[in-house]
Amino acid sequence: MLTNISNVLRACAQRNGAAAVVSARTYSDFTTQATFEIKKCDVFKLDEAPATQVVMTRDEGLQYYRTMQTMRRMELKADQLYKQKIIRGFCHLYDGQEACAVGIEASINLNDHLITAYRAHGYTLTRGGTVKEIMAELTGRRGGIAKGKGGSMHMYCKNFYGGNGIVGAQVPLGAGVALACKYKGSNELCVCLYGDGAANQGQIFETYNMAALWKLPVIFICENNRYGMGTSVERAAASTDYFKRGEFIPGLRVDGMDILCVREATRFAADHCRSGKGPILMELQTYRYHGHSMSDPGVSYRTREEIQEVRSKSDPISLLKDRLLSNNMASVEELKEIDVEVRKEIEDAAQFATTDPEPPLDELCNHIFSNSPPVEVRGTNPWAKLKSLS
Repeated sequence: MLTNISNVLRACAQRNGAAAVVSARTYSDFTTQATFEIKKCDVFKLDEAPATQVVMTRDEGLQYYRTMQTMRRMELKADQLYKQKIIRGFCHLYDGQEACAVGIEASINLNDHLITAYRAHGYTLTRGGTVKEIMAELTGRRGGIAKGKGGSMHMYCKNFYGGNGIVGAQVPLGAGVALACKYKGSNELCVCLYGDGAANQGQIFETYNMAALWKLPVIFICENNRYGMGTSVERAAASTDYFKRGEFIPGLRVDGMDILCVREATRFAADHCRSGKGPILMELQTYRYHGHSMSDPGVSYRTREEIQEVRSKSDPISLLKDRLLSNNMASVEELKEIDVEVRKEIEDAAQFATTDPEPPLDELCNHIFSNSPPVEVRGTNPWAKLKSLS
C-alpha cells in the first residue's frame, strides 16, 4: 500500500505543534471528500495514462495546503535572511514549485528513496526534516539538518540523499540507489529529480541506458520550470519534450502546478516501477518565482509581467485553495488560521536559525565516515591534526 501523505504531514504538524483549527463551524458542516477532473497527461510509449478523475479528502486537502504554505513562507523568509546577509553562499529557492514536492510525496512511501539537485529545501521538508532544521542549516548553525556544514545545497535525512551541487550528478546516484532496491528485493523505488537545465547532461542519458537495461525501479523526474541559469528552455534545448528524452523509456508530461495532477501521475509511475517494468520518466511543467539562485534577479531573461501572470493564473497554492473553498471542504477562516500558524512556525524557526551557535571548529572533520573509529585528519598545514569522529 502506498503511504498516504497525511501520515507524513500529520507527524510534521504534530512535531511542530500545529494542527488545523476549524473556527465557528463543526466538521459536519464540511464536505469530507470530493471528485475532481484534472488535466490529462501527455504520454510516450504507454498504453495507459494516469486517471483524470480523482478523489481528494478534506483532510488531505488541508494537509497539502499547510505543507505548501509552509514551503512558500519558508522560502520567502530565506529570501529575506539572504538579503540581510544572514544566509550566505548559494541559495536556490523553490517557491512556485510546491505542488511538485507535495504531490510526489503523496504517492510514495517514506521507506522509498529520493534524491534531487540543489533546489532541495521543499523535499527536505516532505522527507521528514523540520522547518527549524532547514532554516538553521541555511544559516550554518549547529542545529541544522546537516549540522551547519551543508548549507542550502546539501541537506539530508533518512532515505533522502540531497541536495547535490553538481549539475545532473545526482541522476546516476539515484540509479545506484534504485539498483540497491532491486538487489535487496525490497519493493522500494527511487525518485530521481533534476531540472530542465541539467536535462542535456550526458551522464543522464548514460543513466537512462543502464536503468532500462537492468529494469531499475526508478522514476526519473525533470522539473521543467522553463528556465535554466539565465536562459529559457527553448534557447538551451533542441527538443523541449523532456518526457520523450528517454527514447526507450516510457514517459509522462504532467501539469506540475496542480498537486492532484502530480499526485496521480506519481502514483501511476510508482505502480509501473513496483510491477517490475523498469524505469519511467516524468516531466513536471512548473515555474519558479525567484531567479535561478539568489544571485540571479530573474528578470533579465523574462519579464515581471510573465511572473505575475503565472502567479495570478496558475499558482499551485491558490488553485488548491479555490478547490477547497468552492467544494465546501474548508472555510476562509480555517485557511487563514493555518496561514497564521505557518507564519508563526517560520518566525520561530528564523529566530532559532539566527541565535543557535555555529558548529565549533573541533567538529570540522566529524562525520567523514558513517561508522568507523576516530581517525586523524591533516589540517591546514602538515603539523595541524584534527580528530574525525563518525
